[in-house]
Amino acid sequence: MGIKSKVRLKATFNPALENFYISSSKHPSQTDIYGLAKKCNRTTAQVERWFRRRRNQDRPAVMKKFQESCWRFTFYLCALIGGIAVLYDKPWFHDVWEVWVGYPKQEVLESQYWYYVMELGFYWSLLFSVASDIRRKDFKVQVVHHLATIFLLNFSWGVKYIRVGTLTLLVHDVSDVLLEAAKMCSYAEWRKACNILFAIFAFVFAISRLIVFPFWIIYATVVYPLYYCPRFFLYYFFNMVMFILQFLHIYWAYLIFKMVRKMLSGNMSGDDRSDNEEADSEENEEQPLSNGDGKKRIINGQHDR
Repeated sequence: MGIKSKVRLKATFNPALENFYISSSKHPSQTDIYGLAKKCNRTTAQVERWFRRRRNQDRPAVMKKFQESCWRFTFYLCALIGGIAVLYDKPWFHDVWEVWVGYPKQEVLESQYWYYVMELGFYWSLLFSVASDIRRKDFKVQVVHHLATIFLLNFSWGVKYIRVGTLTLLVHDVSDVLLEAAKMCSYAEWRKACNILFAIFAFVFAISRLIVFPFWIIYATVVYPLYYCPRFFLYYFFNMVMFILQFLHIYWAYLIFKMVRKMLSGNMSGDDRSDNEEADSEENEEQPLSNGDGKKRIINGQHDR
């Protein structure tokens, strides 16, 4: 897709500047820059350049972001195809009421077992790798989402809510594959393809997460079971976690619609969940900055913002 790793100029190690960067601020004020320049016997231009390069070192490379999205796209595509293959001929795929017919003595098919194992393994991998993956603004929300999903998969298997579980997995995968495809196109700077895929993703997300999931699947776990068995503690606990998952969907929908609004206004600049979606630029790294009143300073707006 034409993506290449860029060589970034690294900031030379300086104990005073490094300590300020870690303990005080990554974006020092002009007063701080003057003070640090005197302390390190450097010009203000050199100090500004050092902080700019140091911030660039912490920013994730486009190649790394692309690799993460490519891996997730591959999994979600395989999971979506596998989920459709597992469910397309099942009666509860067409009529949600069927998820409870014969409960709790329902046969667990081998295809359902492997569908569960594959999805559960993937979400465990996301939970373990979330610390090493690119950190986003919704880092804590992602952790809560992964924990809730893992709990729901294990719980639904333990109490034989397996039919509901397979539908929930399919509803999530159908939009996730579009999101990762859009992000891959964004990193490759295929703007038109990215915008088209993101618009389709936003529409599918709204249908699957804000309509189908709450009004079909959650409704099926809250209302339908009462016709087959009395209420019990885990019934309430399971549905509480389902509602937590739905609140996360609403939060992400808010971020998605903000990006759609930016896209329509022509100000689409990346993922609102991340501070690091700017395009890398080294063009100004070696350009001199003045030591005077700052009128001639060249500011890399995307990196310093």
